[in-house]
Amino acid sequence: MRLTTSPLSSSEHPHPPQPAMLLQAVLLLLLLLCCLASTLAQYDSCKSLVSTDEGSVWEQYACQPKTASMKDYMRIKVDPPGITCGNPPERFCTLENPYLCSDECDASNPDLAHPPQLMQDKERNGLLTYWQTVTWRRHPEPLLANISMSWNKTLELTDDILFTFEYGRPTIMVLDKSMDHGRYWQPYQFYADDCMDAFNMQPKRVRDLSPANITRVICTEQYSRWVGSKSDKNVKFEVRARFAVFAGLKLQNMDSLYTRMESMKGLRDFFTFTNLRLRLLRPALGGTYVQRDNLLKYFYAISNIEVPSRCKCNLHASQCLLQEGNLQCQCEHNTTGQDCQRCKKGFKAKSWKAGSYLPTPNGTPNTCTIAGPHSGSNCECYGHSNRCSYIDYLNIITCVSCKHNTRGQNCQHCRLGYFRNASAELDDESVCIECNCNQMGSVHDRCNGTGFCQCKDGATGAKCDDCLFGYYWKQGCYLNVCDEEMLLCQNGGTCYQSQKCICPPEFKGVLCQHSRCEAGKDCNAASSLHLTTATLLLCTLLAHLLATLTPH
Repeated sequence: MRLTTSPLSSSEHPHPPQPAMLLQAVLLLLLLLCCLASTLAQYDSCKSLVSTDEGSVWEQYACQPKTASMKDYMRIKVDPPGITCGNPPERFCTLENPYLCSDECDASNPDLAHPPQLMQDKERNGLLTYWQTVTWRRHPEPLLANISMSWNKTLELTDDILFTFEYGRPTIMVLDKSMDHGRYWQPYQFYADDCMDAFNMQPKRVRDLSPANITRVICTEQYSRWVGSKSDKNVKFEVRARFAVFAGLKLQNMDSLYTRMESMKGLRDFFTFTNLRLRLLRPALGGTYVQRDNLLKYFYAISNIEVPSRCKCNLHASQCLLQEGNLQCQCEHNTTGQDCQRCKKGFKAKSWKAGSYLPTPNGTPNTCTIAGPHSGSNCECYGHSNRCSYIDYLNIITCVSCKHNTRGQNCQHCRLGYFRNASAELDDESVCIECNCNQMGSVHDRCNGTGFCQCKDGATGAKCDDCLFGYYWKQGCYLNVCDEEMLLCQNGGTCYQSQKCICPPEFKGVLCQHSRCEAGKDCNAASSLHLTTATLLLCTLLAHLLATLTPH
């Protein structure tokens, strides 16, 4: 049905709205605002002052910071060196006008330079600024560029990541993420104009995913094909569409999403990162094959990067502020650390735990509690046990079943065979390191507080796996029988691997120091016997050789 309108005549007047209708409209608007507020402002408060029969007390809630544009805190690095255009200056064309190559990139001229920081600046006065690479002059050598984004902080995505490309979107690229500040990378999403050809993957869209495989890494062709329109500049990593699988298309059922965050293994980690990296593998081609007669029209150019996310504070903070150049959670619930990832000193009665979204709408704060000196249910075990026992005849509280190779009344010592990691705090899971004493070289498997084992005679080294001078190793350290300096083999004997002297036939002894001729006996006879035997053997050999050479 098509609606038409006509101007009112001078005798026609619209009916004034009725009060009931106005009230209904206002109530509806308020309801929508309330729904929107409940959706966007969940978990925005860590505590609230409530009245009880015993007076006002603080009630604790799970909480998280609000979404922010993280491009303002982003540190960008581009490699390989020399990939940014302008040094030396060069001309480039555009795919829309491939033979009009009047544009120039010159790093020495601010008006013609395209440095990496222009990917995160704010466009002013309608002036478009962008980072740009060199052109593909070295084709068929690949034109490759990496853009690394770091924050020195763990973040959680809350909306779509957006990359805005000028002069065409890449035909092949990969978005990677790291969760350990760039030490290890994993693919986040693949992009190609032909996924099978580029990555041997079937093309998919996020809308094709189900709750069971929502964290699947996909290859999409949605953002890589040439459309020939300057308005199609954006490449997305779709977050809202993944949220919508649980929360609905308009994200109105966020409780369902938060419940899944708690119950579905790996879901929350999927949206968590410390670093992002964009690997550009092949530039826009203009919908054709590479035209080698004009390679100046192939390059990458990015004008903007948006990373809407929040600081990950483990549901222990509602604010995240820039302090000394780094983002820092303003921790509540007696927690501390850049991500509120551990309990404060003196509040380690039980193991640290992240806050929980459940039960909605306020969640569970999992507050770190102060250690009480006489409370069996509130004992101080530095997070290595959550069970304590009262020993009546000693009148002490002691931790039970200490974990992480700890022992002691408060799990403050290391088990036998382990020593204290000097770089770790007492509540760290890696506070105790195994001694690793060499079984052959050490007296036992225990070590001192600095990791040195007790060595057997002749053995040395922190783990007793080496020998002192004058000893040799053979499943343990043994005193040298001989050597080339002090313990010399005598009477022409030779030292074999410091373990024994190989003596001439007429001598014996550890160092070949004794003659084989015993006192009172004819040594010449022994010599003669030795020579006679040798002569006999030689004669036998010659006779055999002669027999083989003589014709029959």
